[in-house]
Amino acid sequence: MTGRLVLVRHGQSHANVDRRLDTRPPGAALTDLGHQQARDFAANWNHPVAMVAHSAALRATETARNIGEHFSLEPQHLDGIHEVQVGELENRNDDASVEHFNAVYQRWQEGHLDEPMPGGESAQQVLDRYLPVVTQLRLRHLDDHAWPGDIVMVSHGAAIRLVAAVLAGVDRGFALEHHLANTECVVLSPITDDRWSCVQWGTLVPPFYPETDVHPVEDALQGADPMG
Repeated sequence: MTGRLVLVRHGQSHANVDRRLDTRPPGAALTDLGHQQARDFAANWNHPVAMVAHSAALRATETARNIGEHFSLEPQHLDGIHEVQVGELENRNDDASVEHFNAVYQRWQEGHLDEPMPGGESAQQVLDRYLPVVTQLRLRHLDDHAWPGDIVMVSHGAAIRLVAAVLAGVDRGFALEHHLANTECVVLSPITDDRWSCVQWGTLVPPFYPETDVHPVEDALQGADPMG
């Protein structure tokens, strides 16, 4: 048996409630609802889990701890899988900052990988730290047919959508349009030639049809959670 890579967005944090662009670890803790979301995710997961991992952020650590307890697994901290670093926009929740973040993120998904957040990371920098972690997990575990289950990796919405679109060739418009709610996940299955197949994105399963009429900035301004 082998498994899949399950990229789980953390549970609701106090920063999410405040609509803050909270990206610098350790960041805010989970709310009571966030802890319950993590427990519910674990209880409802219907595939064997062989590893639980998490980023350096407190909200990811706490989410992974709740998931790991359900599967009797000790969560592992992995460097490099934290959220997109927004630099000068850190901890802001005003409309101008949310708009700026999502405008840059849209350009990333359109292929402008070298454009940075103001004082923060570019998409290429995010990929350069994140993708080697995924590669190592695949080489050490998922490519081994004796590996007994999924790797559940608790990470962050913006980073997950960027990485998953690149790894699995998911339409960039789709990735922009389909945010991840707290504890929703993207599931990647390893296939031949070091490629990945996206078998689940949030509540959706393939085929993932291209989105041509996307409005990520407007959606973020109207929504309750700009980081998902």
